[in-house]
Amino acid sequence: MDEGPYARAGGRLPGDPVPDPGLGDAPVPVPPARGRRRRARYGARMTLVRLLPVLLIAVGATYDLLTPRYFTAGPLYTAAPLTAAPLYSRRGTVLTGAVTVAVVIALQIGLGVAHQVDSITELVTIAVVAVLAVFVNALVRRNDERLATAREIAEAAQRAVLPEPAERLGGFEIAACYEAAQADAFIGGDLYAVQDSPRGVRMIVGDVRGKGMGAVAAVAVVIGAFREAAEQESTLEAVAQRLERALAREGTRREGLDAFEGFTTAVLVELPHGDGVARIVNRGHPPPLLCHADGSLRALSTRDAALPLGMGELGVWPDRAEETVFPAGATLLLYTDGVTEARDARGEFYDPVARLSGRRFRHPGDLLDTLAEDVRRHSGGGMADDMALLAVRRPDPGGLDDSGGLDDSGGLDGSGGACGHEG
Repeated sequence: MDEGPYARAGGRLPGDPVPDPGLGDAPVPVPPARGRRRRARYGARMTLVRLLPVLLIAVGATYDLLTPRYFTAGPLYTAAPLTAAPLYSRRGTVLTGAVTVAVVIALQIGLGVAHQVDSITELVTIAVVAVLAVFVNALVRRNDERLATAREIAEAAQRAVLPEPAERLGGFEIAACYEAAQADAFIGGDLYAVQDSPRGVRMIVGDVRGKGMGAVAAVAVVIGAFREAAEQESTLEAVAQRLERALAREGTRREGLDAFEGFTTAVLVELPHGDGVARIVNRGHPPPLLCHADGSLRALSTRDAALPLGMGELGVWPDRAEETVFPAGATLLLYTDGVTEARDARGEFYDPVARLSGRRFRHPGDLLDTLAEDVRRHSGGGMADDMALLAVRRPDPGGLDDSGGLDDSGGLDGSGGACGHEG
């Protein structure tokens, strides 16, 4: 069977490098991430926090020197080693406690009050607190080690279930991002996947109903079924039907509410090699956005509404892939409802069309960094739902490349970097 340019040239556009087996095309240079400025500000704040024990000792000593003898800065001295416990190493905590005790002794001797009962009581109290701070430091370090282990396990699970797609695949530039709403959570019910196939680059972005490990299990089912179907099925509609059957089988294995109400909203996209079009099947998901090279933007809404995956028993509506032009230099953005359901302090939802219109980006990673940071700022850092983002750009062979293209993405605040894309 003739499979077109894919069979002859591996699905690459003219002039594209030969891909490494299984890794996608050779990666293109990614512009430096604007997130460095964000991390620099965070580093400056942490430096000030780490100086807090020193400042407490200095302020306490100044207070004792400038006030009458019956005034005491004891609370400041006791706070210094306790503040150092979660910030410093064990050696740093011990040193902070020792310095605090030494400063108090020196001041009491200098002020001639070392023999007084109140001064002795204050000194003993500070010494006891300094010793307790060392034990607090040990507990904090032990919890930090446990948290680090849990984070490593979560990161490994995320890489296994949602591996980072190749930066260049089938001649397209690709970037993905997952932002968890829950602190220290790496994966939830949102999903994305990209798969090259003989019929083009196929991708999915979806959102599983529910939370917790049940949602993660459903994500694994959808991703596994998609990767197999994307490689084997001849049409995008057939891929959607394979996912429908996979979720139906999973539903029979579940008990309780999920056995009857489990579903997944999803949008599937197929980008044929070299055709300059995009085929889309939308199963109850927010519509993708097509960002043109000139900054114009439009939502790719489907003409016929379709039910989410896993709800096929409610009715028979055959999937119909809708085709749209995907011009060179344009970027296709897929996202979950964590973007559109983010609210500000006034209760207004985030509108990606309004916020991104008129903006131009040199690389899909720039777009995702800017979008993720803007959503987090819009919601005040308190996102109500996870957010999965996937962007794919069709390079313009006759236009400016990544190193010379225009980028107006700094207009939000220039910080970006929410997804951590590095250069």
